[in-house]
Amino acid sequence: MALIEYDEYKQRLSALGPELEKLGAALDIDSARREADSLEAQTGEPEFWNDLERSQKVQQQLKRLQSKLGRYEKMVGELEDLKTLCEMGQEEDDASLLEELKTGFAKLEEEISEQRLSTLLSGEYDSCSAILSFHAGAGGTEAQDWTEMLYRMYTRWAERHDFKYQILDFEDGEEAGIKSATISIEGENAYGFLKSEHGVHRLVRVSPFDANARRQTSFAALEVMPDLPDDAEVEIRPEDIEMQVYRASGAGGQHINKTSSAVRLIHLPTGVVVSCQTERSQFQNKENCMKMMRAKLLELKAQQHAEKISDIKGVQMKIEWGSQIRSYVFMPYTMAKDTRTAYETSNINAVMDGDIDGFINAYLTASATGELKK
Repeated sequence: MALIEYDEYKQRLSALGPELEKLGAALDIDSARREADSLEAQTGEPEFWNDLERSQKVQQQLKRLQSKLGRYEKMVGELEDLKTLCEMGQEEDDASLLEELKTGFAKLEEEISEQRLSTLLSGEYDSCSAILSFHAGAGGTEAQDWTEMLYRMYTRWAERHDFKYQILDFEDGEEAGIKSATISIEGENAYGFLKSEHGVHRLVRVSPFDANARRQTSFAALEVMPDLPDDAEVEIRPEDIEMQVYRASGAGGQHINKTSSAVRLIHLPTGVVVSCQTERSQFQNKENCMKMMRAKLLELKAQQHAEKISDIKGVQMKIEWGSQIRSYVFMPYTMAKDTRTAYETSNINAVMDGDIDGFINAYLTASATGELKK
């Protein structure tokens, strides 16, 4: 029996070889390797470190390319290791190696699938980290609780993908949940994957805050923006910014209320307002505000230039109730369904625990093939 299974996996491993080669071509691995070699050579030039701005850009690009190459070469190495393991088990008719082979094969298939998906990310800012802003809709405590559930869903998604997230702004709900919050999710392609999540999210459930246990519908809006590099083409003149400081509120220990460390920035020409109160120092909060301001102004600029709009936020959705991109139903049945791709799943608990890759994959695939529903 074991020999039959080994033979089956030998064929499946052989089929993965051409798959990896196709993926390497799609990722343009050869060009990436040449570019990495060129950048590495630049770092060895005597004058390289004299220009700090240029050296930082080169280092960032080199790190990105090395990460891309490392992931691909790791998959190639894993395939060779699995072939060797399969041959050993087959020659010795050792059934004890089968479980390791099966686990390794499933893991490699998943890695290839994930990397294949990244080839669909062609937008100008897709490789950036992401800034997510959550806003509770009308409905008081129920909507604020729903906003906190979404907040948890996306932070769990970040953890699943080994992305780091940082809280930039946070306002507690009046009785429970979150009124609004802003976080950054740091990692390559975080924005490319999460841009599909921009829009209104609708919840249907029996409210735990209703003594009569009635079914209620709640809404929350999620705004997704790219976390732009410092050299992004967004001009912010100092005279256009009004800065306000105030005492922070909410979680943060005793310090948070003792000093006016929270910062609010207002861009006078456009009226865009951003705020941050999560850091201990006013300087750090201002830095985070400027990061959010750049992202919001680029978003505004994109809305005024239609040719850029798909790079910034994918398909545009008005943030208004009734134009939801996805519905999450807890009662009378369980289902999460995306209105743009028709992708759905009944495993609502897994979705709320951050398992949203199916929705993201469906969106990117439909977007690439022009099959997104308006």
